[in-house]
Amino acid sequence: MNYQEPRVNRIRVWQFIGIGLVLLSAGCSREKKTAPAAQPEQPSAVKVTVNPSGPIVLATAQAEFDVLPSGYLKAFLLKDGKRLTLDDPGSGPAAAGDCLVSGGKESCDFSFDFSSAKISDARGKVGSRGKRVEITASPLGKGAPAVEETLVVEVYDDFPNLAFTTVAYRNTGSADVKLDHVVAQHHRLNASLGDPKAPPYRLWSFQGSSYDWGKDDVLEISERFHQPNLMGAINPNGIGGGIPVVAFWTSTVGEAIGHVEPLPLVLSMPVNVDKDFRVNAGLSLDAATLKPGDTFSTPRSFVAVYSGDFYEPLSAYSRVLQHEGWTLPKPNQEDYNISWCGWGYEADVTSAQMLGTIPKLKEFNIKWATLDDRWFNTYGDWEPRTDTFPGDTIKKMVDEFHKQGILVQIWWLPIGVEDGQRGYEGHKYSVAKVVQEHPDWLILDKNGQHAHMVRSLAALCPAVPEVQQYYKQLTEKFIRDWGFDGHKLDNIYTVPACYNPKHHHQSPTDSINAMADVYKVIFETTRALKPESVTQSCPCGTTPSVAWLPYMDQAVTADPVGAVQVRRRIKMYKALLGPEAAVYGDHVELSDMPRDHGGYREVGKDFASTIGTGGVVGTKFTWPDYGPKFRNVYLDPAKETFWKKWIDIYNSQMLSKGTFLNLYVYGYDSPEGYAISKDGRMYYAFFSPDPAKTWKGDVELRGLAPGKYRIYDYEHGSDLGTIDAQNPKLATSFQQHLLLEVTKY
Repeated sequence: MNYQEPRVNRIRVWQFIGIGLVLLSAGCSREKKTAPAAQPEQPSAVKVTVNPSGPIVLATAQAEFDVLPSGYLKAFLLKDGKRLTLDDPGSGPAAAGDCLVSGGKESCDFSFDFSSAKISDARGKVGSRGKRVEITASPLGKGAPAVEETLVVEVYDDFPNLAFTTVAYRNTGSADVKLDHVVAQHHRLNASLGDPKAPPYRLWSFQGSSYDWGKDDVLEISERFHQPNLMGAINPNGIGGGIPVVAFWTSTVGEAIGHVEPLPLVLSMPVNVDKDFRVNAGLSLDAATLKPGDTFSTPRSFVAVYSGDFYEPLSAYSRVLQHEGWTLPKPNQEDYNISWCGWGYEADVTSAQMLGTIPKLKEFNIKWATLDDRWFNTYGDWEPRTDTFPGDTIKKMVDEFHKQGILVQIWWLPIGVEDGQRGYEGHKYSVAKVVQEHPDWLILDKNGQHAHMVRSLAALCPAVPEVQQYYKQLTEKFIRDWGFDGHKLDNIYTVPACYNPKHHHQSPTDSINAMADVYKVIFETTRALKPESVTQSCPCGTTPSVAWLPYMDQAVTADPVGAVQVRRRIKMYKALLGPEAAVYGDHVELSDMPRDHGGYREVGKDFASTIGTGGVVGTKFTWPDYGPKFRNVYLDPAKETFWKKWIDIYNSQMLSKGTFLNLYVYGYDSPEGYAISKDGRMYYAFFSPDPAKTWKGDVELRGLAPGKYRIYDYEHGSDLGTIDAQNPKLATSFQQHLLLEVTKY
């Protein structure tokens, strides 16, 4: 199997403990009530066919999953009478679905005993009906380790396009077996199977890792593509976390893999193009040494087969986690209101500058303001800077915003603390007071030194109960004592593994898994104090982390590099958090960021990319004029008219409260399209492939119920005529974008 390992420092952290949940009831009732008769359970619609020489087939009405003699799980989409697939397993090691590496030697060749396969009903949190297949295999080949493999495949009626697998390796010998690492859910994909005109590698893809700031997470695979996709752990650049899903699609069929453990497990999901131009993908994880009789099990992984783009598998992934107990908070009304951010004034913002913007905020009917980065003296202590916010200036500033009818968020970065060792952007770190008083709270690396995270900060270990309590107290200070109405939690990725012996961890990954607990404390404390608060978490420039995703009520496109990333990330969050999720489009100024002397100039004004996709509008203009330093973001008279026009459009339509509909396939439908249903109307947004050129042709208005409809361009206030749902195409031409409201008559 030509399967490249990521070139990163790997952390041996594949050790996690399943936590059993026992529900006990006590007491007795005064009356003995007769329980209602149990309703007969419908049998599973999943069909299993066992061929003694292979394959074993698990079939639903929408998909078919074939377990091949090599253990490879081949997925087919059943559509329009066809069996569509991207799987091209090949021969030899490439045909294996799972492999192990022991003593530096790869073992992929196992003999599966299909005649003894065990078929049973599958029942669990994922669903009450389904089928389970268990197959054992013994190793082949000279010198192979004495390890028995057991492959379990489950398909549930509630998720007919997904197959879930686990692999267990048991040491059947008399000596220890060291497993260096294992590969699970390996797939070898060929775009030509879905599109005969495409070379094998030409797939559109979603890469779920938090890999590098500003890098596209939705991209077309190139012929030399390779990406390690480390999940859970910190990358050398200080970021990390991610959504453990990689997805691939053509215009006709898509396939995705990932894991559905509700923890930010540390593993890799490398994607690389092989010499024959096929695309390899799978889960790679560090293993352990097995003593005789010991068993090592992989996390529960899945393969999904679908029609569409990355929205489909991400939505399914989220729904699976919700079946397993993942609870996503419902947005409140404030999550959808426009927010202005003080970051236009950069790091040395003052109270006077913040308050000076109030007249424009009121004129534009902007309800929220954000005090951004560097208002504080020290990371970890979070006290105001004496040069910019002396005394009780911050509290007085918040009070004044409230008097003017404006709510305020505060920027901060939980877990990170200054330890006097490094610095960030000219700010040399001191030793935070919390570190001086509680040095035992710090995360330590393998060598007993301070482990560092983003911005070269040391980190408090979130698995320590006192640390969680500390962040509860900080939240109370910001929200209750200072009066803020919510948070902008920024640079939020993951944390280092913790080897501090004083924490008595069962595994170094306890710190990574417990990161969610700190964000849960912040979110729940804030909601308890102010139910209409807004908690926004920003994984700047990357995808979010599964760890903290359930503990916020406003997502953000997170430092998008241009309008294309704004649109893609809004779609990603609508898939993960639900079609009515509140997704902040970030500052509109980021929608156009040409490079300038090694950096970026933030000169964007593409409101349409946020509004048309159902996002929440944001901006960071400065006003009044403070001179050339803020020239790019100053709200001059021309921009003022433009900003007011688009803010009025947003406030009148409020498409962010509508229901996002995934009706267009990214990468294949041109122009790029989006659809939203709201208040009995359909709204469409189309974006030209080249914003500098006029696009001309027919756009298809998908998702319309039978009937006749009137089309209205709500940006320009023009009536574009009528169409019938039987032929829902509109001949049009536009530059940059086209925004439509479609009403039945």
